[in-house]
Amino acid sequence: MLAAMARYDLCILGGGSAGIAAAVRAHDLGRSVALVVAGPLGGAGVWNGALSSKTLWHLAMDYARARRGDRGYRGGDLALVWDDVCAQVAGACGEAEALVAHELAFLAGPGPGGVGRVEVVRGRGRFVAADAIEVRDDGGAAPRRLEAARFLIATGSRPRALDGVVVDGDRVVTSDQIERCGPPPARVAIVGAGVVGCEYATVLASFGATAVELIDRAPRILPFEDEDVSAAITASFEGLGVLVHREARLDDLAVDDDGVTLTIRQGDAVTRRRVDRVLLSIGRVPATDDLGLELAGVARDARGSIVTAADDHTRTTAPHVWAAGDVTADLMLANVAELEGRHAVEDMFGHAPPPLRYDAQSAILFLRPEVATVGLGEQLARQRGVPYRAATVANRLIRRFGAMRATAGFVKLLARPDGRLLGLRMVGPQASSAIQGVALLIERGGTLEELERCMHPHPAVTEGVQEAARLLLGTSMFSPAAFPDDVRVTSG
Repeated sequence: MLAAMARYDLCILGGGSAGIAAAVRAHDLGRSVALVVAGPLGGAGVWNGALSSKTLWHLAMDYARARRGDRGYRGGDLALVWDDVCAQVAGACGEAEALVAHELAFLAGPGPGGVGRVEVVRGRGRFVAADAIEVRDDGGAAPRRLEAARFLIATGSRPRALDGVVVDGDRVVTSDQIERCGPPPARVAIVGAGVVGCEYATVLASFGATAVELIDRAPRILPFEDEDVSAAITASFEGLGVLVHREARLDDLAVDDDGVTLTIRQGDAVTRRRVDRVLLSIGRVPATDDLGLELAGVARDARGSIVTAADDHTRTTAPHVWAAGDVTADLMLANVAELEGRHAVEDMFGHAPPPLRYDAQSAILFLRPEVATVGLGEQLARQRGVPYRAATVANRLIRRFGAMRATAGFVKLLARPDGRLLGLRMVGPQASSAIQGVALLIERGGTLEELERCMHPHPAVTEGVQEAARLLLGTSMFSPAAFPDDVRVTSG
């Protein structure tokens, strides 16, 4: 039997970054909202993703730093207590979820003027008609039918499966499971050397108790990034003892009581490796199955992504349905999802928001050292046929990196021949602190001169960005002839 039907201005499927941002914005606009949440509040933006893995990364970096003996002091023996590490991760995620729950509890009441409310509906929603969904709760409650004038699909993504491989959550796991399957074992193989695979390789190797192997089909790790970025992280992995199998294919995976035997093919060579656990990290796919989208007139592509308009990536093929976050065919990042959720709400309720711009998209790769990016790198610029000049400055020339005694890495700034900024790649400590100013300038059509004239704090890592701008302007403090290994200018 169905529970009583309710009708809303907006029904949102998904309680992750996109869904929550959209619900809050709709409340701002005085709308009634049903937020249908199947899992923990915050989704992958909190659990099994952005916050949980990054908390684990910070703890791993703290542990690795405390073990160093080249800082002028020596600590005692360090004991890794995995249960306590996991408690810290759970604490960070629980605090974030509690903040979201508190906000949504407040939004359950009407906003200014007595209008607007957000109701959290627990369960999985599925379209049963163009303007109605049915929500089923695993707890056994009667299904609820919800009707709305508008819908937002924000159900996120899930780890991509590998044909022929059974994920058991113990010996063979995905990124959604690895943080909950016990202490790091002695030997781990990671299939896939993209962002997620490389981040977990960094974490596990930095705790020092696990021998890590990466298996990837590409000639180099992080194949979507510039070669110098990939090379820097490869060198770091070598120092951490991470073994990378390049241009490798997993031919077979056999699980027994004591571990996993992998058969790896590289060209004509076949090797077998024995490990305790395998992490499958070959990407994520949109979680759009079994939503009844066809009943609402919402089309998907072959990959499962919701088809959106060329001029607005949140509008679907159905005039009353929008989409945001990982379900669309753009970058799967929490910050992108949040902006798309807010944009979709403003668009659907007639507020004519400015178009979303992805050319200044920024990202952080939680590796060792940290990597931060914004806009175009050299590889992307070449692929898109965008003319550019790039300046690279080694971190060892920047005094803040010297003060940190962490001079590995570099800053690379890209600009068009006329000086308009295109992108930034930064490899080194605090890299993420240096990219936002460049992101803002790119979005506003900013130039090298504007970046160079800005008075940067001293000593700061952002001075590397300033020096790269000076290098392209021909006014650098460091002559390429004097420092041929540390500064260079390239073009394409």
